[in-house]
Amino acid sequence: MRKFFLATVTGAMLGAVATTQVAGPLIAQEAEKKASIYEQLDLFGDIFERIRSQYVEEVDAEELIEAAINGMLTSLDPHSSYLSPDDAEAMRVQTRGEFGGLGIEVTQEEGFVKVVSPIDGTPADDAGIEAGDFITHVDGESVLGLLLDEAVELMRGPVGSEIVITVVREGEAEPFDVSIIRDTIKLTAVRSRVEGDTVVLRLTTFSDQTFPSMRDQLAERVEELGGMDNVNGFVLDLRNNPGGLLTQAVRVSDAFLDSGEIVSTRGREPQDGDRFNAQAGDLAEGKPIVVLINGGSASASEIVAGALQDHRRAIVVGTKSFGKGSVQTVMPLRGEGAMRLTTARYYTPSGRSIQALGVSPDIVVAQPPRREETEEEETTRSNRFEADLRGSLSNNQLSEDQRRQIEEERAAAEKAAELRVEDYQLAYAIDILKGLSALGPEYAAALARQGN
Repeated sequence: MRKFFLATVTGAMLGAVATTQVAGPLIAQEAEKKASIYEQLDLFGDIFERIRSQYVEEVDAEELIEAAINGMLTSLDPHSSYLSPDDAEAMRVQTRGEFGGLGIEVTQEEGFVKVVSPIDGTPADDAGIEAGDFITHVDGESVLGLLLDEAVELMRGPVGSEIVITVVREGEAEPFDVSIIRDTIKLTAVRSRVEGDTVVLRLTTFSDQTFPSMRDQLAERVEELGGMDNVNGFVLDLRNNPGGLLTQAVRVSDAFLDSGEIVSTRGREPQDGDRFNAQAGDLAEGKPIVVLINGGSASASEIVAGALQDHRRAIVVGTKSFGKGSVQTVMPLRGEGAMRLTTARYYTPSGRSIQALGVSPDIVVAQPPRREETEEEETTRSNRFEADLRGSLSNNQLSEDQRRQIEEERAAAEKAAELRVEDYQLAYAIDILKGLSALGPEYAAALARQGN
């Protein structure tokens, strides 16, 4: 025991000596680093004063400082920025689900403004703006070289006013102009409907309305079908959903999971990380789920898709998502402004980061471009059937109930065919749920158990 104690004391003494010998150079290096930082700050102050006194025109000192702050933040990544008091208030309003503008979520890539996604039912969506479009000019003025906030400011204006944006789109040989009338954007966080025996939940954003609205509409649609026994599954449509609040993404994921991790965040320091776990309770009661994503599905949408995919609770269908795997924290600043700073990356339950990679669907299904049917194709479709042949035998072996059932099934099949023309990806998702339903409830229950 005495030897152990002595060894411990000796180790501590040697450590103290080593610290004394190393501390001097370390302290000197730290002091030199701080001196260099102060020199740079002095340089900034010198440049600031020269601009104020010698620039060809008089400048606004506050605007200069804001520009310098924003430049510092935007040099970090595309999602960090300074929010002026007006911008900070606009962001708070947006998370409540109503704001003015065109209705597009944008980022910056190679100096141009890139559309992450148009928002359903907004002027930009109605004008045909698509995820992945590049905006090169606003009312004839180039946005190349502008900060993202500056480009966004160009697109702002009074409700009812017209704006012309120049768009470069993959697959189009030349840039083209799109005229849009600005409007007040009232976000409907969730839209729902019934397609056959399937409940379709369309999530357009993750505002503070999203989870409660989804929960209520899910219950309404299930009731419309006469109860959960009559539901063959759910489609969670996250296409062109640019994201939003992390807390809402966690609640939406939790709605369909009984247990396990939903998402984890890891910051610069280990203590900055966080982990979110599911609580018991599945709103879908184990029914199969298909999640639809595309290149406009970003951030919070990717958290939900990744969580349900990793837990095998849902089949993810569509095309690769946007790939925004970072978390921004909005920090209030003096003077009513705020700073949006990237503070962490998020990871799906399996530990994968989707930053710049996106969520890859389990089944890749692209949305074919809409096109008008030619007269030749219409003629080809008008085939003749047995009943059209002269002298064909009639079928008088069916009861009225059997005939009615056949007609109802035929009408349902024709409606499904119409949906494939209107929205091929959604029709594909519904077909998957029909297939799972045809295999029987035991298979669906086994699928749910495998996921949870």
